Amino acid sequence: MDQIILQILNGLDKGSAYALIALGLTLIFGTLGVVNFAHGALFMIGAFCSVTLNRILTIGYVPEGAEAQSVGGFSFGKPKEVPYVEYWFGEATGQAIVDWSVPLSILFAIPVMIAIGVIMERGLIKHFYKRPHADQILVTFGLAIVLQEIIKFYFGANQIPTPAPEAFVGSFDFGALIGMDPGVIIYPYWRILYFVFALALIFAVFAFLRYTTFGMVVRAGMADRETVTLLGIDVDRRFTIMFGIAAAVAGLAGVMYTPINSPNYHMGMDFLVISFVVVVVGGMGSLPGAVLAGFLLGILESFASMREVIELLPGVNQVVIYLAAIVILLTRPRGLMGRAGVMED
Repeated sequence: MDQIILQILNGLDKGSAYALIALGLTLIFGTLGVVNFAHGALFMIGAFCSVTLNRILTIGYVPEGAEAQSVGGFSFGKPKEVPYVEYWFGEATGQAIVDWSVPLSILFAIPVMIAIGVIMERGLIKHFYKRPHADQILVTFGLAIVLQEIIKFYFGANQIPTPAPEAFVGSFDFGALIGMDPGVIIYPYWRILYFVFALALIFAVFAFLRYTTFGMVVRAGMADRETVTLLGIDVDRRFTIMFGIAAAVAGLAGVMYTPINSPNYHMGMDFLVISFVVVVVGGMGSLPGAVLAGFLLGILESFASMREVIELLPGVNQVVIYLAAIVILLTRPRGLMGRAGVMED
């Protein structure tokens, strides 16, 4: 039982990232009808927003009279720099700001990701609305490669560790919480926080679409764009904003994922293909389907990664998601919650 619960927790953790990226993909496809293969790159850029803010906050100066670092009486290197935030806000507050750089990156990433999304949509993708999906895939995949190489040029090819706040370092005794023996199920605090954050973000997106006037107009435009346009509503402007919001969702997923998986330039591609499988399994254009499929496939992949399963079926953890997609699409060609007529022309 403890192994089952642990794998479910692992699956929800991994599924959270899948669900958030797939949610953004589905938002873009549902509003603009664009198959955006650059969406994984937006997840990557979000992660590097966290890296960038951390580097900005740790920019420092060498105090006057500071001596070089020494070991065993031998001096080496340069004197230790003091971050400017410690100089401006005091040592305790400055260290706390640096320590909480990942959560603070949310505030930094939201405007950055919305701006990048709007620029992408207005500058490139709007020219491919009426082009075949194959053209959209080619141009957005090319854009993803360009963005990936830009990140590689400025940040290098190696992973960049970005630690979680000290308050969330360590593990939570989940087994004791549900009445099991203490120490049976230990799970990292930050992974639990990531799952809670993903649920909150998913809820916020659905609430925005359902309970705001802007969201209602967007949903109406997704269902019948021509009629909404005839009512004198600028649907294109709203859809551009939705592209920016979808980019922000992917970026925030990347920001909060940095302590789990140290950012690197190809992390977007690592998640992209799986996220598209999630979208197709959930049903093209279905937001609830994308979220449901993300969590289900995350849990399935987690169980397939168990040592007992790998010993029985070596390598199954690498292909289980695709095998599940084949089975689901053979039995339900539109996916779990797909709508009739979507990508069936």
